[in-house]
Amino acid sequence: MSRFQQFYALTKPRVVQLIVFCAVIGMVLAVPGVPTGDDLRIAAFAAFGIWLVAGAAAAFNCLIEKGIDAKMRRTAWRPTAKGELSDVQTLVFSIVLCTAGSVLLYVTVNPLTMWLTFATFVGYAVIYTVVLKPRTPQNIVIGGASGAMPPVLGWAAMRGDVGPEALVLFLIIFLWTPPHFWALALYRVEDYRKSGLPMLPVTHGSEFTRLQILLYTLVLFAACLLPFAIGMSSWLYLAAALVLSAGFTWYGFRLWRDYSDALARKTFRFSLVHLSVLFAALLVDHYLLF
Repeated sequence: MSRFQQFYALTKPRVVQLIVFCAVIGMVLAVPGVPTGDDLRIAAFAAFGIWLVAGAAAAFNCLIEKGIDAKMRRTAWRPTAKGELSDVQTLVFSIVLCTAGSVLLYVTVNPLTMWLTFATFVGYAVIYTVVLKPRTPQNIVIGGASGAMPPVLGWAAMRGDVGPEALVLFLIIFLWTPPHFWALALYRVEDYRKSGLPMLPVTHGSEFTRLQILLYTLVLFAACLLPFAIGMSSWLYLAAALVLSAGFTWYGFRLWRDYSDALARKTFRFSLVHLSVLFAALLVDHYLLF
């Protein structure tokens, strides 16, 4: 990779794209009806600022976990794991991105969004990466709070507050995160075992992890109905939520009863479809509702 590609890879582009997508959903849902030109301007600045800070958190994560990444096939290609970028280069890059994103959010959006985004950076880069991930198999559950923040950030950018609707979106992502990552951990268990990370399949075994995935998909199913229950959405979203959540639960049930690595991969991939299409349906439904 070129030097630019190396630094860009540190930002974990696919993960950050999903983060920004969820933040944009929060922005859209916070604005009744068709957004004005001013709304679009604020949303554009907010999306870019959130992208910068999220990229900074990803880069810091690569720095802290370079030794772990080098032991895992899934992450051994990262520039920090291969020694292509030094610790100083990575740290400076992370600081520059975080500072630029924070200043942009403070000046062009509002202070609340900046502080919430910075708190998310600290939650992921420090609390999750440094404290939780190497110490507890519940790292994904507790650390999932940071990953669930994007729609709250988007809502705060447009409204200047955190409403109950934003908290419902937060809850959906928070409950989606454990079954999503545990499905990955199941078929990558040997990688995690070599890395020394106490992921649930390593510490408690496959059967216990699969049961937890099933239980989380059931609770997530109920949470996905909340937007309709509180009047955020109409029947279009409800239909999508029922189909997608039933599908995720079915994958969880099959994984619990008859495990295979291939099925775990399919479950992981479907979880990405579940969240993306669910939020896309919420977006489409929003405009139909208004």
